[in-house]
Amino acid sequence: MDKKEIIARRVAKELKDGDVVNLGIGLPTMVANYIPEGVEVILQSENGFVGMGPEAEKGKEIKNLINAGGIAVTTVPGAAFFDSATSFAIIRGGHVDVTVLGALQVDEKGNLANWMIPGKKVPGMGGAMDLVVGAKKVIIAMTHTSKGNVKILKECNLPLTAKGQVNLIITEMGVMEVTDKGLVLKEINPEFTADEVQAATEAKLIIPEDLKYMQI
Repeated sequence: MDKKEIIARRVAKELKDGDVVNLGIGLPTMVANYIPEGVEVILQSENGFVGMGPEAEKGKEIKNLINAGGIAVTTVPGAAFFDSATSFAIIRGGHVDVTVLGALQVDEKGNLANWMIPGKKVPGMGGAMDLVVGAKKVIIAMTHTSKGNVKILKECNLPLTAKGQVNLIITEMGVMEVTDKGLVLKEINPEFTADEVQAATEAKLIIPEDLKYMQI
């Protein structure tokens, strides 16, 4: 199982029956493929529909039925399509229970940087700034490091998308909760030790005595 699949499978376990969920582009879209059996969530795509299903099978794509990242997807019974204004009214109105986003950096205060690196081509912030403020719970799904560089910092040094909005960080190494006391390592991938997770993290991790193994 590769890193991204580990992350997507674990994120999916955070979703509860009846949740309205927005999945950001990239790795977060994989979560739709691993929703636990018996759990029904309503997936909202910011380009204008609710009732999104898993990624479309090769050869069974429907023209123009894509998610916000341009990937061909499916729908579930009861899906509804609407314009971008309505889509963002749902987000800004607080009707999204959970949003799952990728990140360039996250820090121990729950600050998020996920839209630009100075000096490089800027793809645009997209709906991330609305989602992190409008959703009731913000989960960051990302690899723990990037080319050996730490991504979980004491303080972000890239331009912020939002301040203090992240609730949970899920990587291939573990699950970290943002609290007012700092980052708590709630679960750890049994392939790693707590020391190894800390070594790959700039922020100081709070490691509880009842640290659990990551459920994938």
